[in-house]
Amino acid sequence: MTDGVPDVDLDAVRREGLLPTPGAEPTPHDGTGRVSLSFTVLDPDPERVVRREVRVPPGVTVFDSASWNGIAIDSTCGGHGTCHKCKVRLDSAGAITRHDVKTFTRDQLDAGWRLACLVNATRDLAVDVPPLTTRPKAATVGVGRQVILRPAIQKRYVELDEPTLADQRPDLVRLLDAVDDLEPTPDLHVLRRLPRVLREADFKVTAVVVDESLVDVEPGDTTGAQYAIAFDLGTTTVVATLLDVSTGTPVAVASMLNRQQPFGGDVITRISATMLDPDALHRLQQAAAQTLATLAAQVCAEGEVDPAHVYEVALAGNATMTALVLGVDPEPLGVAPFVMSTAHPPTVLAADLGLALHPRARAAIFPALGAYVGGDIVAGMLATGMDRDKRTRLMIDVGTNCEIVLSNGDRIVSTAAPAGPAFEGGAIRCGMRAAEGAIEVVKLGEDVELGVIGDIDPKGLCGSGLVDAVAELVKVGLLDGSGRFVPDEDAPSVAPALADRLTRIGDERVFVLHRPHPGADPADCVVLSQRDVRELQFAKAAISTGWSLLLEELGLEPRDVQQVLMAGSFGSYLSPASAVRIGLVPTLPVLRIVSAGNVAGEGAKMALLSLRERAGATALTEEVTYVELSDRADFNDRFVDQLAFHGANGG
Repeated sequence: MTDGVPDVDLDAVRREGLLPTPGAEPTPHDGTGRVSLSFTVLDPDPERVVRREVRVPPGVTVFDSASWNGIAIDSTCGGHGTCHKCKVRLDSAGAITRHDVKTFTRDQLDAGWRLACLVNATRDLAVDVPPLTTRPKAATVGVGRQVILRPAIQKRYVELDEPTLADQRPDLVRLLDAVDDLEPTPDLHVLRRLPRVLREADFKVTAVVVDESLVDVEPGDTTGAQYAIAFDLGTTTVVATLLDVSTGTPVAVASMLNRQQPFGGDVITRISATMLDPDALHRLQQAAAQTLATLAAQVCAEGEVDPAHVYEVALAGNATMTALVLGVDPEPLGVAPFVMSTAHPPTVLAADLGLALHPRARAAIFPALGAYVGGDIVAGMLATGMDRDKRTRLMIDVGTNCEIVLSNGDRIVSTAAPAGPAFEGGAIRCGMRAAEGAIEVVKLGEDVELGVIGDIDPKGLCGSGLVDAVAELVKVGLLDGSGRFVPDEDAPSVAPALADRLTRIGDERVFVLHRPHPGADPADCVVLSQRDVRELQFAKAAISTGWSLLLEELGLEPRDVQQVLMAGSFGSYLSPASAVRIGLVPTLPVLRIVSAGNVAGEGAKMALLSLRERAGATALTEEVTYVELSDRADFNDRFVDQLAFHGANGG
């Protein structure tokens, strides 16, 4: 203690952005003028390499400089130095931070590789940016129900009598008299077009009605062209499905990485971005609009459909994604008491979301149950019939925020659990999204068997591969029930064929999953580290605490669950046996665990195909009870109880 002030070990409390890191002091500057950054976004195809030069105030990080100018650099933490994803190569590398040392080999550091969020631009730099995986592996279809076709979009072809001195009815009256089974209200857009279209088409036209609005009158018979787009607006991945609503069939489907990704891999970092930067909300809204517009253009092109014949979209997203796409301040969602601006967003014009479809196309947005159980979960409940099935069913949508729904056939309860970024590859040493080169399946026996997306050499580990790797290590006994690797001296007797893969990188113990060549340095291999195991433990403990508390809420035991629905892209590729072994789901026969796929997207489709189902989504918000976990005094104790791997040692 010095002068009454306790001594503090700065290395123990140091965090990038709060205290300067030794050896990473920025080059002094007077804060005036601009520095020039020349970005080159690399691509295997030379014709697709993008070059852009930007000028920014001195001291801004390379990551922020790129983000402000629409240049996507991979990140899940939003530029806070914790995910180790924002890798770039500089032509004039400066100081090396401790995070750089953990991320890169010595040769890479010497070649100028750094984490972009930790490099302050104090001089002109040329920056090489690795290509971003914009289309990760994603579930584009899921469990759904057949619906009675009754879409909001209706078309009526009519052949009208031309006006005469004896019949001077207004054009609109003449049209509505012919469409005698509907009573739509005309848009101003229609009134402006009506006189010209009627006369140029010899009074042979098609009336276009969406819900109760007459949105257009088209020349000739266009009744065969009735389209809508269902969007699953995910935090990581966005999926679009083009539907022919006259038949109820999908025409084209596409997915891509949400362009909000540079602001962070989870909703909390994106909310934080809007709190720290007044301009971030507008940029996040633009990024969402660009994502939706890109996908809409793609599915229309693939389906050979004129975008002007798309009259409606449905959008299912969590509460934060919904707020951001609408340009609504999300800050109240991120701080207690976690309040939404509205649980029932209004129907808006698709053009207000940045979509170049029919100019009067509507966008129906799913209602939410709470700040962390949003419209995507309501859509998933609609698709899976959680309110219709009398069985006891548990739906788990695993992501950075995990939503959980439990129904006993009479009551439905839901909650959200903060799982963190582990399932998306965030905070994992060799973690990556489910893209080419990601290990997605791991089997351990006499050797290591890996399933790799794209059947190429492994580049990293995605969420399903992470769960598999930990479950398999628990099964063979190299991980004990507490989640620790067994001591080096015990490994040969526990798993002799795998013991040599248990090693160290620095002071951290790791298990080598893939060696690029025999004798490779562990730092150059794809590994599972002790810290990775801890990240997965925290994530699975949050989720299992969530569903166990919901079971208690309904007076049920885990064995009472008759079906577990694993929803979302991650749930689609997760091994049920691995999920049971690590305690992510209740200990049940694996046949009771079903990969439900993209149920949010299925619910969005149903809302476009049936007004009755759309009303059912609204009704669900009145039937489901939301349980707030952060309010529970026993949550922390229950969380700690769920950390252990109960399937250790073959159990």
